[in-house]
Amino acid sequence: MPPFTHRWAVEADIPAIAALMDAAISAHLKAFLDPDQVALSRSIMGLDTQLIADRSYILIEDPASGRLAGCGGWSRRATLYGGDHSTSQRNAALLDIAKDAARIRAMYTHPDFARRGVGRMVLDLCEAAARAAGFARVELMATMSGEPLYLACGYTAIERIIAASANGVDVPGVRMGKAL
Repeated sequence: MPPFTHRWAVEADIPAIAALMDAAISAHLKAFLDPDQVALSRSIMGLDTQLIADRSYILIEDPASGRLAGCGGWSRRATLYGGDHSTSQRNAALLDIAKDAARIRAMYTHPDFARRGVGRMVLDLCEAAARAAGFARVELMATMSGEPLYLACGYTAIERIIAASANGVDVPGVRMGKAL
């Protein structure tokens, strides 16, 4: 049996995806951000259900346990990051394949499956799908916990930003890109 399998997410998967995201945010960000920053991160992170509607959101499953090991997607829409509840970053406009970079979005690995190739598998699948759709580049917004993976996978920093700010608390992010 292969170590992991994958499939496109459907609407019925949303509760399991939300639980995986919550576990990942709680476990992975605490090594890079203080508790107030982790709490504020939740205001921008999470699932953009447009990715599921577009059939561009991948689930990585552990066949031995039947559990979700990770998830992530790619998009031909302008939104770079943010879940359904973070309306200020959202833009459903379609990108121009001739000049724009596809987006890699909402990547999460369940803590029980960290450091087992799940993130790389999601990236490989998303990059292949974006390439097959005609895109020559991809971009993403990295969290501090995700940045090392993206650097190892050939992404370079485009700009460092404050992804969220409230009550004197700032959450850093890194816009990154890669040629396909």
